[in-house]
Amino acid sequence: MSDLANPPTAAPPSTLRNLVLPILIAIVIFAVVPAVLTSFGRGYFWQIANIALIFVLLAASLHVVTGVAGLLHLGHAAFYGVGAYTAGLLASEQGMPFLVTIPAAAIVTAAIAFLVALPTMRLVSIYFAVATLAIGQMIYLVLLNWVSFTHGPNGVLIFSGLEVFGIDLSSPIATYFLVAVIVSASIVLIHRISHSYYGNALRSLREDDQCADAMGVRTARLKMEAFVISAAFAGIAGALWAHTTGYISPSDFDFAESILILAMVVVGGLGSLPGAVIGALLLILLPEVLRDVGDVRNIMVGIVMFLSILLLPKGLFGEVSALSMIRRQFGDAWRRDENGKGIGWR
Repeated sequence: MSDLANPPTAAPPSTLRNLVLPILIAIVIFAVVPAVLTSFGRGYFWQIANIALIFVLLAASLHVVTGVAGLLHLGHAAFYGVGAYTAGLLASEQGMPFLVTIPAAAIVTAAIAFLVALPTMRLVSIYFAVATLAIGQMIYLVLLNWVSFTHGPNGVLIFSGLEVFGIDLSSPIATYFLVAVIVSASIVLIHRISHSYYGNALRSLREDDQCADAMGVRTARLKMEAFVISAAFAGIAGALWAHTTGYISPSDFDFAESILILAMVVVGGLGSLPGAVIGALLLILLPEVLRDVGDVRNIMVGIVMFLSILLLPKGLFGEVSALSMIRRQFGDAWRRDENGKGIGWR
């Protein structure tokens, strides 16, 4: 009788099985892609790879605040710009090394996000979206018009090469590996945030913030934290953009860029981190693949976006699919409640 009441549970997957997918992804990023790019032998393709990785991080950072917390953010590119200008100005005018400018960009961007977001955290729905649009435009205009500090429309040239612990990493392959390591580490952190108890609390804001507030969840505080965390990772992406391109200007961080990042998250799948990554790669690499068709490529990319949203409203890799994959992947590390329901990492 006791055996019927307590049926044996399936054996948890082995640790080796849990490592298969991360190992395969690492092999693709750090072995397959560099090998393919080396065979092309052109620096242009290395730069495209770097841009794709940077936008993967941008889409993943927006995923925290829009996909997980459910806050429509229309000014994300502005914080991307703050990070880029922080790193660019520290490197070009203060001679700061690369390893200092990256955390500095994250800290400055997070601090500015905290200050400008204070009045907006109790807003909901379209009102929050309009507020973030205003914040983004405000920051963009500061970058454009504060000529004595940001150099205005002339932008900033970064002459210092990429150097870490005295090792020159300015070659295309070394730069790629540096960007890949930083982006991969950032994605892992975002992954842990999104699929933890804290991530579940953020999802409660998306589903019903008033109900979450009634249950004792500090909704305003969680919104602020999600906004600041998202901005910090956008700042890191901006710093990488500044160092890899060697030149930044306000036009790189206008409203159109915010819409592009948002489109990556929506096309990939709201609430899905793998979806955000796939959406970023699609919208960065597809125009390059279609470059030979000229201006028609923009129409073709638009058609792909339209059809993906029309036929796959939950995205190319929706949240349900992403959560199912993650639970299978982490198996015994995914904690369950007394009813056997998965509730997050231990």
